[in-house]
Amino acid sequence: MTLLNVENLTAHYGSSQALFGVDLQMAEGEVTALMGRNGMGKSTTVKAICQMISAKGTLTFEGQNLHALPSHKVARLGIGLVPEGRRCFAQLTVQENLIAAARAGDWTLQTVADLFPRLGERADQRAGSLSGGEQQMLAIGRALMTNPRLLILDEATEGLAPIVRQEIWTAVRKLKSETGMAILLIDKSIKELASVCDKAVILARGKTVWSGDMGDLSSDISEKFVGV
Repeated sequence: MTLLNVENLTAHYGSSQALFGVDLQMAEGEVTALMGRNGMGKSTTVKAICQMISAKGTLTFEGQNLHALPSHKVARLGIGLVPEGRRCFAQLTVQENLIAAARAGDWTLQTVADLFPRLGERADQRAGSLSGGEQQMLAIGRALMTNPRLLILDEATEGLAPIVRQEIWTAVRKLKSETGMAILLIDKSIKELASVCDKAVILARGKTVWSGDMGDLSSDISEKFVGV
Protein backbone atom coordinates (compact mmCIF):
# COMPACT_ATOMS: atom_id res chain seq x y z
CA MET A 1 0.00 0.00 0.00
CA THR A 2 1.25 3.48 -0.90
CA LEU A 3 1.96 5.51 2.21
CA LEU A 4 3.34 8.71 0.67
CA ASN A 5 2.44 9.82 -2.84
CA VAL A 6 4.05 12.86 -4.45
CA GLU A 7 3.32 13.62 -8.09
CA ASN A 8 4.37 16.59 -10.24
CA LEU A 9 5.21 18.66 -7.15
CA THR A 10 6.13 22.28 -7.80
CA ALA A 11 7.11 24.98 -5.32
CA HIS A 12 8.40 28.56 -5.22
CA TYR A 13 10.35 30.78 -2.88
CA GLY A 14 8.72 34.08 -3.71
CA SER A 15 9.08 34.56 -7.46
CA SER A 16 11.84 31.94 -7.74
CA GLN A 17 10.71 28.43 -8.66
CA ALA A 18 12.54 25.67 -6.75
CA LEU A 19 10.62 22.50 -7.71
CA PHE A 20 9.59 21.75 -11.28
CA GLY A 21 8.00 18.32 -11.02
CA VAL A 22 9.03 15.98 -8.22
CA ASP A 23 7.60 12.45 -8.19
CA LEU A 24 8.09 10.24 -5.13
CA GLN A 25 6.17 7.23 -3.86
CA MET A 26 6.82 5.29 -0.67
CA ALA A 27 5.18 2.17 0.72
CA GLU A 28 4.76 1.09 4.34
CA GLY A 29 8.07 0.04 5.87
CA GLU A 30 10.10 1.15 2.87
CA VAL A 31 13.45 2.92 3.18
CA THR A 32 14.04 5.38 0.34
CA ALA A 33 17.01 7.59 -0.49
CA LEU A 34 16.29 11.07 -1.84
CA MET A 35 19.45 11.91 -3.74
CA GLY A 36 20.98 14.67 -5.83
CA ARG A 37 23.65 17.33 -5.69
CA ASN A 38 23.36 20.37 -3.43
CA GLY A 39 20.65 22.82 -4.46
CA MET A 40 18.65 20.32 -6.50
CA GLY A 41 15.50 20.53 -4.37
CA LYS A 42 15.81 17.75 -1.80
CA SER A 43 15.24 19.86 1.32
CA THR A 44 12.56 21.87 -0.46
CA THR A 45 10.74 18.63 -1.22
CA VAL A 46 10.90 17.70 2.45
CA LYS A 47 9.57 21.13 3.45
CA ALA A 48 6.69 20.70 1.00
CA ILE A 49 5.82 17.25 2.36
CA CYS A 50 5.77 18.66 5.89
CA GLN A 51 3.78 21.72 4.73
CA MET A 52 6.51 24.13 5.79
CA ILE A 53 6.24 25.81 2.37
CA SER A 54 3.36 26.08 -0.08
CA ALA A 55 3.46 23.73 -3.06
CA LYS A 56 1.28 22.46 -5.89
CA GLY A 57 0.76 18.97 -7.26
CA THR A 58 -0.41 15.70 -5.75
CA LEU A 59 0.74 15.33 -2.15
CA THR A 60 -0.99 12.65 -0.05
CA PHE A 61 -0.17 10.58 3.02
CA GLU A 62 -2.21 7.40 3.31
CA GLY A 63 -4.63 8.95 0.83
CA GLN A 64 -5.11 12.17 2.79
CA ASN A 65 -4.42 15.45 1.04
CA LEU A 66 -1.54 17.17 2.83
CA HIS A 67 -2.15 20.48 1.09
CA ALA A 68 -5.24 20.96 3.24
CA LEU A 69 -3.34 20.64 6.52
CA PRO A 70 -1.04 22.91 8.57
CA SER A 71 2.37 21.49 9.44
CA HIS A 72 1.49 20.43 12.99
CA LYS A 73 -1.41 18.33 11.72
CA VAL A 74 0.85 16.72 9.12
CA ALA A 75 3.08 15.68 12.01
CA ARG A 76 0.10 14.23 13.86
CA LEU A 77 -0.76 12.10 10.83
CA GLY A 78 2.52 10.28 11.44
CA ILE A 79 5.31 12.15 9.66
CA GLY A 80 8.36 12.74 11.86
CA LEU A 81 11.05 15.14 10.65
CA VAL A 82 14.70 15.30 11.65
CA PRO A 83 15.53 18.67 10.05
CA GLU A 84 18.82 19.70 8.55
CA GLY A 85 20.82 21.51 11.21
CA ARG A 86 19.26 19.57 14.17
CA ARG A 87 17.37 22.55 15.67
CA CYS A 88 17.19 21.26 19.22
CA PHE A 89 15.76 23.52 21.92
CA ALA A 90 19.08 24.68 23.36
CA GLN A 91 17.80 25.87 26.74
CA LEU A 92 15.77 22.73 27.42
CA THR A 93 17.23 19.53 28.82
CA VAL A 94 17.53 16.36 26.79
CA GLN A 95 14.46 14.92 28.50
CA GLU A 96 12.46 18.12 27.97
CA ASN A 97 13.35 18.10 24.26
CA LEU A 98 12.19 14.50 23.97
CA ILE A 99 8.84 14.99 25.68
CA ALA A 100 8.08 18.34 24.00
CA ALA A 101 6.30 16.68 21.06
CA ALA A 102 5.79 13.18 22.46
CA ARG A 103 2.77 11.14 21.47
CA ALA A 104 1.61 7.80 22.83
CA GLY A 105 3.16 4.75 21.24
CA ASP A 106 6.10 2.37 21.29
CA TRP A 107 8.69 5.16 21.38
CA THR A 108 9.24 6.39 24.93
CA LEU A 109 12.08 7.93 26.91
CA GLN A 110 13.31 4.42 27.63
CA THR A 111 13.21 3.09 24.07
CA VAL A 112 14.96 6.22 22.78
CA ALA A 113 17.64 5.75 25.47
CA ASP A 114 17.98 2.12 24.38
CA LEU A 115 18.67 3.29 20.82
CA PHE A 116 20.97 6.13 21.92
CA PRO A 117 22.35 5.35 25.42
CA ARG A 118 24.11 8.73 25.61
CA LEU A 119 20.75 10.48 25.67
CA GLY A 120 19.77 8.47 28.72
CA GLU A 121 23.04 9.38 30.40
CA ARG A 122 22.50 13.10 29.67
CA ALA A 123 18.77 13.31 30.36
CA ASP A 124 19.14 16.34 32.67
CA GLN A 125 21.76 18.13 30.57
CA ARG A 126 20.81 21.17 28.48
CA ALA A 127 20.73 20.44 24.76
CA GLY A 128 22.90 23.45 23.97
CA SER A 129 25.80 21.92 25.90
CA LEU A 130 25.78 18.64 23.95
CA SER A 131 28.26 17.78 21.21
CA GLY A 132 27.08 18.01 17.60
CA GLY A 133 26.70 14.25 17.40
CA GLU A 134 24.70 14.10 20.61
CA GLN A 135 22.44 16.88 19.36
CA GLN A 136 21.83 14.88 16.20
CA MET A 137 20.90 11.83 18.25
CA LEU A 138 18.55 14.07 20.24
CA ALA A 139 16.91 15.39 17.06
CA ILE A 140 16.31 11.83 15.89
CA GLY A 141 15.03 10.79 19.31
CA ARG A 142 12.67 13.78 19.42
CA ALA A 143 11.20 12.79 16.04
CA LEU A 144 10.82 9.18 17.17
CA MET A 145 8.95 10.34 20.28
CA THR A 146 6.14 11.51 17.97
CA ASN A 147 5.78 7.81 17.07
CA PRO A 148 5.80 8.41 13.32
CA ARG A 149 4.93 6.02 10.52
CA LEU A 150 7.30 7.91 8.21
CA LEU A 151 10.61 9.25 9.51
CA ILE A 152 12.40 11.83 7.37
CA LEU A 153 16.10 12.40 8.02
CA ASP A 154 17.52 15.44 6.21
CA GLU A 155 21.33 15.23 6.17
CA ALA A 156 21.43 13.48 9.54
CA THR A 157 25.16 12.70 9.36
CA GLU A 158 26.41 15.96 7.86
CA GLY A 159 29.35 17.53 9.67
CA LEU A 160 29.75 14.71 12.18
CA ALA A 161 32.91 12.80 13.08
CA PRO A 162 33.22 9.42 11.30
CA ILE A 163 32.65 7.40 14.49
CA VAL A 164 29.45 9.36 15.24
CA ARG A 165 28.23 8.98 11.66
CA GLN A 166 28.55 5.23 12.06
CA GLU A 167 26.48 5.36 15.26
CA ILE A 168 23.73 7.16 13.34
CA TRP A 169 23.84 4.64 10.48
CA THR A 170 23.75 1.76 12.96
CA ALA A 171 20.63 3.29 14.50
CA VAL A 172 19.01 3.66 11.05
CA ARG A 173 19.70 0.00 10.27
CA LYS A 174 18.18 -0.98 13.60
CA LEU A 175 15.08 1.08 12.86
CA LYS A 176 14.75 -0.67 9.51
CA SER A 177 15.21 -4.18 10.88
CA GLU A 178 13.18 -3.85 14.07
CA THR A 179 10.30 -1.52 13.18
CA GLY A 180 7.75 -1.21 10.41
CA MET A 181 8.57 2.44 9.97
CA ALA A 182 9.06 3.94 6.53
CA ILE A 183 12.20 6.11 6.32
CA LEU A 184 13.13 8.81 3.81
CA LEU A 185 16.87 9.55 3.87
CA ILE A 186 18.79 12.49 2.46
CA ASP A 187 22.53 11.98 2.74
CA LYS A 188 25.71 12.37 0.70
CA SER A 189 27.14 8.92 1.49
CA ILE A 190 26.09 6.76 -1.45
CA LYS A 191 27.83 3.74 0.09
CA GLU A 192 25.83 3.97 3.30
CA LEU A 193 22.59 4.72 1.49
CA ALA A 194 23.10 1.67 -0.71
CA SER A 195 23.56 -0.51 2.37
CA VAL A 196 20.21 0.41 3.95
CA CYS A 197 17.82 1.76 1.29
CA ASP A 198 15.32 -0.24 -0.74
CA LYS A 199 14.72 2.44 -3.35
CA ALA A 200 16.17 5.71 -4.55
CA VAL A 201 14.80 8.89 -6.10
CA ILE A 202 17.22 11.34 -7.72
CA LEU A 203 16.49 15.03 -8.20
CA ALA A 204 18.20 17.40 -10.61
CA ARG A 205 17.19 21.05 -10.95
CA GLY A 206 14.07 20.52 -8.89
CA LYS A 207 12.75 17.55 -10.85
CA THR A 208 12.81 13.78 -10.51
CA VAL A 209 15.23 12.42 -13.11
CA TRP A 210 15.55 8.81 -11.90
CA SER A 211 13.74 6.46 -9.52
CA GLY A 212 13.88 2.74 -8.91
CA ASP A 213 15.30 -0.03 -6.77
CA MET A 214 18.55 0.89 -5.06
CA GLY A 215 20.22 -2.16 -6.59
CA ASP A 216 19.41 -0.85 -10.08
CA LEU A 217 21.19 2.46 -9.54
CA SER A 218 24.15 2.23 -11.90
CA SER A 219 27.48 3.95 -11.41
CA ASP A 220 26.85 5.96 -14.61
CA ILE A 221 23.55 7.37 -13.31
CA SER A 222 25.08 8.02 -9.90
CA GLU A 223 28.06 9.83 -11.44
CA LYS A 224 25.84 11.89 -13.75
CA PHE A 225 23.38 13.16 -11.13
CA VAL A 226 24.94 12.64 -7.70
CA GLY A 227 28.73 12.55 -7.95
CA VAL A 228 30.84 15.64 -7.35
